[in-house]
Amino acid sequence: MSTIRFQALREASTRKPIKFEESGRKSELFGSNVFNDKAMRQYLTSDAFKGVQGAVQHGTKIDRKLADYVAMGMKEWALSKGVTHYTHWFQPLTGTTAEKHDAFFETSYDGSDPVEKLGGAQLVQQEPDASSFPNGGIRNTFEARGYTAWDPTSPAFIFGSTLCIPTVFISYTGEALDYKTPLLRALQVIDDAATDVCKYFDKNVKKVTATLGWEQEYFLIDSALALSRPDLMMTGRTLLGHTSAKGQQLDDHYFGSIPTRALTYMRDLEQECMLLGIPVKTRHNEVAPNQFELAPIFEETNLAVDHNCLLMDVMQKVAERHDFKVLFHEKPFKGVNGSGKHNNWSLATDTGVNLLSPSKTPMSNLQFLTFFINTIKAVHDNESLLRGAIATAGNDHRLGANEAPPAIISVFIGEQLTKVLDELEGVTAGKLSPEEKTDLKLNVVGKIPDVLLDNTDRNRTSPFAFTGNKFEFRAVGSNSNCSNSMTTLNAIVGKQLQDFKKEVDALIESKDMKKDDAIFNVLREYIKHSKRILFEGDGYSEAWEIEAKKRGLSNFKTTPLALKARASQQALDLFAGLGIMNHVEVEARYEIELEEYTKKIQIEGRVLGDIATNHVIPTAIRYQNTLIENVSGLKNIFGADFEKIAKEQIILIKDISKHIEGINSNVVKMTNERKKANVLTDGQEMAEAYCDKVKPYFEIIREHCDKLELLVDNELWTLTKYRELLFTK
Repeated sequence: MSTIRFQALREASTRKPIKFEESGRKSELFGSNVFNDKAMRQYLTSDAFKGVQGAVQHGTKIDRKLADYVAMGMKEWALSKGVTHYTHWFQPLTGTTAEKHDAFFETSYDGSDPVEKLGGAQLVQQEPDASSFPNGGIRNTFEARGYTAWDPTSPAFIFGSTLCIPTVFISYTGEALDYKTPLLRALQVIDDAATDVCKYFDKNVKKVTATLGWEQEYFLIDSALALSRPDLMMTGRTLLGHTSAKGQQLDDHYFGSIPTRALTYMRDLEQECMLLGIPVKTRHNEVAPNQFELAPIFEETNLAVDHNCLLMDVMQKVAERHDFKVLFHEKPFKGVNGSGKHNNWSLATDTGVNLLSPSKTPMSNLQFLTFFINTIKAVHDNESLLRGAIATAGNDHRLGANEAPPAIISVFIGEQLTKVLDELEGVTAGKLSPEEKTDLKLNVVGKIPDVLLDNTDRNRTSPFAFTGNKFEFRAVGSNSNCSNSMTTLNAIVGKQLQDFKKEVDALIESKDMKKDDAIFNVLREYIKHSKRILFEGDGYSEAWEIEAKKRGLSNFKTTPLALKARASQQALDLFAGLGIMNHVEVEARYEIELEEYTKKIQIEGRVLGDIATNHVIPTAIRYQNTLIENVSGLKNIFGADFEKIAKEQIILIKDISKHIEGINSNVVKMTNERKKANVLTDGQEMAEAYCDKVKPYFEIIREHCDKLELLVDNELWTLTKYRELLFTK
């Protein structure tokens, strides 16, 4: 009934911001609920602290005796803060986080001597039931055994009354069942490869860390309004709804004054983030009404990914206190911008150098160019893998939709850096003359900082853009776990750096070249090889699609097509060769992502059919009956002249009937196509059937429903409208 909609509107429109006061300065609160260095120094023995530091900094193993001491200190710290339970916090292949809480409380076998206990064995490893998590055929459903193992590089934290211990999640036979395990392996690969290359320029470098700064976009909708929309609650997006007369045309929301309720929510959220050690720094209105963004300071990639996963959970929980529903779906509303999660990626040495940031000396800039050009070549050689790493049902609504980067992966570097690469492309083959080397170092390489400072702009249509001291992977979806994209990116760059090192060493040894000559020669060939991936223009344009096709770049606009690269021979060789994932693990993820896509489209189809037939059609018939009664009354009054007098009502009755028929017939067709798809046994074929045969009916059905929304009496319409969802603050 429409009464639900109007009750929700009354409730939402009378909300007042809840009272909230910051507990102190952010610098004082930061990390208070994290078992960080400060807490460890207080609660751990010296040997235990050194053991954890060794594991974090050098990957050394913590023996069981030290683990007992770490567990004891961690438990005492947690108890001092009122914690009652602990959990191994992990990231299964569902795309969300998982946890099973156990109380510290234990008794002896006869029920006496109750104590609070957490031993090294419980800290290091647990055995949660793995039977119901996605596994892609790695294990049978009736086999429940899986293991979580402590990741000491990501510190434990307290959320509510629970001590959360970040862990990896693996099967009984050792295959990864989570996102974290492959990411950790990829980070080790790029650390080793980048460190080896760094030694060409600085022998003191012993470690290179991949850094990540994500930007999280999201919508805030009043919880009562969200509850009035079954599609929002079941799928995270509106499957129907006519666009509001006013949307984002005036650009008056972007960077505007933050609404009071939203700002109070943000302040509360930021305090929770400070306690959990999540270094959020930026908040602002985004382009669409009721859309916002927050972003943190850069962190080590594994920790940054953990923090983003934790943040999304915290955002929902804090939203409940403020009577909000957070929408992370990439396209919750038609007609206004969707949401992304830009991944800003760079590499930093243990000597304090950002390898993607130019400096004042030619040598440091040659180092910059080495990592800069190798990254471009890695993207060039693996563009389809990168596209597959961000492929989801939700992200298909953004990529190529003239509001986000296109489905074509390209690299933007700016006009001035393009000129630098053009200069390097002309380097003489073989040994460089002293004059050429001097000219390169002084006039090309030496002037890069000035070039970047004054001339490197940004291109928001580029999916992979250089922005001064980092690459911004803009095409990642807002609802995604960053691990997929970061595992792939660090893997391909790590492999490329390995290949670069081999080629440079070969020239030095076999051609008797100087180091700089060899580096320039290899980089020259990389520039020539990778030019087709560079694009400076409008990624939204049809001309770019045509040009990209000529260049041989992929343009996978749907997830089923994009995911094929995830199980290609190229992917199998890459991940297995680097020791990141074996063939079983790679193929399992491909199967899981196909199944996830299919299930999401299946759910959306069922929800749309339900709403269209059980909400929209009955409402339309109710209004149509009112019109029929009106026409009948006019006929009784005016007799033969009634058709002229009731002309508009009769047209309206016919239009309503046309749209009702359109909904009914297309829901039946969609359902029949879904039944055909459901009997397919091949995952790729089923996903393609849902994409190509089922999903096209969504827009057809929606079109009829949205037309009825404009025709039917507003007082009767049961579903909260766009103007109410987007403009109720």
